[in-house]
Amino acid sequence: MDKKRLLVFFAAAVAIWWCLDAGPLHGAGRARDVYDSLKTFSDVLTLVQTNFVDEVDPKKIIQDAIQGMVSRLDPHSSYMSPDMYREMQVETKGAFGGVGIEITVKDDVLTVVAPIEDSPAYNAGIKTGDKIIKIGSESTKNMTLLDAVKIMRGTPGSLLQISIMREGLKEPKVFTLKRDVIKIKCVKYRKLDDRYFCIRISQFQESTAQEFRKALKNIRAQEPSLKGLVLDMRGNPGGLLDQAVKIADEFIDEGLIVYTEGRTESQRMQFVAKKDMSAITCPVVVLVNSGSASASEIVAGALQDHKKAILVGTQTFGKGTVQTIYPLSDGSGLRITTAKYFTPNHRSIQEKGITPDVTVEDTLDIFSETDKHTKTLREKDLVSQFKEGDTGESLNLQKGPAQEKAGEGAVTAIQPENKNKKDKIDKPMDTALSILKNWESFRKSLGKNAA
Repeated sequence: MDKKRLLVFFAAAVAIWWCLDAGPLHGAGRARDVYDSLKTFSDVLTLVQTNFVDEVDPKKIIQDAIQGMVSRLDPHSSYMSPDMYREMQVETKGAFGGVGIEITVKDDVLTVVAPIEDSPAYNAGIKTGDKIIKIGSESTKNMTLLDAVKIMRGTPGSLLQISIMREGLKEPKVFTLKRDVIKIKCVKYRKLDDRYFCIRISQFQESTAQEFRKALKNIRAQEPSLKGLVLDMRGNPGGLLDQAVKIADEFIDEGLIVYTEGRTESQRMQFVAKKDMSAITCPVVVLVNSGSASASEIVAGALQDHKKAILVGTQTFGKGTVQTIYPLSDGSGLRITTAKYFTPNHRSIQEKGITPDVTVEDTLDIFSETDKHTKTLREKDLVSQFKEGDTGESLNLQKGPAQEKAGEGAVTAIQPENKNKKDKIDKPMDTALSILKNWESFRKSLGKNAA
């Protein structure tokens, strides 16, 4: 037996040992089945290496096999190569070398959701809704979001060309951008009216809770007698579970915030509000939409169950599973779904989402339900496609080695302040402000569901 086959059989032996050690459900018969399957894998690997028309890299083949195995589990589990794993860690920190464009795929075209304020893309005139036709000399047709992000990020100071199509252009316009250090500010705040403010959370990163408290401190310095607060989580794809818990704790003075259920004891956890941590006592309205996923759904669901806020907007994405990140010895990483999370009132969010107390369509959202040409994508659609054979795609953020995280949804429309849309009406925001100004009468109209 040659060294390569010996290596594969060694891996098979380890896998069999793991299966036998995993518990009473894995008996000798199950172990034999695993052994036979791994022997088949070894045979296939040898045949490909020996007979395929071109020489192949056995390491790449094995990585592809691992990716295929994990990606078939559910839409959110995946194997990350060392490059992908490092990229995910960079995103968690909230700073990276790039041009500052939030992108998604709309109508099968790579589309700009928004340029990040004061970034190279923003300063060059990239606009929301721009279609990215080429990145450098490479066409973006059939390019995944992950591949596009990987190409556009790079060393600060290096140049990147992108070709854009937008309404009014007869041919693509080429932008040459100089990469810079992009810092994502995930918490912003602004004054809505006298004694009314809005705090927007665009995603849950390592510094989100800290930034939120700083924003709240600044608001109180400007307005000691705060009468109402809007928490805007529209288009928030999620992120770190612990940050979501900390944000919810700012509103909830006691009781359960969220709990998880999984197969192992370590995946069955409860997160409870800490006494004296609740810092917000004024009326609160939370804005959500179809792009509000995972960690943002945890916050929205907890505040709704504790009657600490009134939810306004549209049905949320519906991602109620927890992914755990396991770093591997070669610098790669494994992300697998390990648990489902539930709201304090024992509601599962998975494939259902959070239903707002007041439904208001978001006409500023490029993925609005009112867009006749766009089908809003939610978790149930991903799961449905997955069951039919499409593994789907989901970008996640990391909390740390082998620790739980809420993850992100799939296609989302992050909607920060956009100077180009000041002349348009933000109906959910207007509704939220109206509710805050008529708080007592509105609570009575909601009856027992009032916050």
